[in-house]
Amino acid sequence: MSRVVYVGTADPPYLEHVSIGAHVIEADEPGDAGGNDLGPGPYELLLAALGTCTSITVRMYAERKQWPLEAVHIALTHAKVHADDCAACDTEIRTIDCIEMEILLTGNLSEDQQRRLLEIASRCPVHRTLTSAVQIRTMLPADRVLHIHSK
Repeated sequence: MSRVVYVGTADPPYLEHVSIGAHVIEADEPGDAGGNDLGPGPYELLLAALGTCTSITVRMYAERKQWPLEAVHIALTHAKVHADDCAACDTEIRTIDCIEMEILLTGNLSEDQQRRLLEIASRCPVHRTLTSAVQIRTMLPADRVLHIHSK
């Protein structure tokens, strides 16, 4: 089971403290979104999770196969793009999330080994999570009682 990630509001506005076990990082929105750019933004953290998981997965596989992979470098971008194939495009503006990931593999690898490592890259756990149906349950802590007053 994974460790619990805690996120808490900080000051100035939109700065967030993120605690993961003994590790602490800060996240923020860029200046053009009202933040102070004091840390990576939420989508940048998402890309970092995908990139690190992909790199680790590829390296582990190459190591298990004893292939001469020396390094993995990954560049990722995220954008909202127009959904050309949406059924309701005439009546609504629809966008989809698009992540582009460029992977540079260094080492004396054959074309077949490189091709196989690219296949393995798309099988990392974070990639699988992002491309699967994900359920997110949002709730208040169990020890907190929510009182709703109706009139």
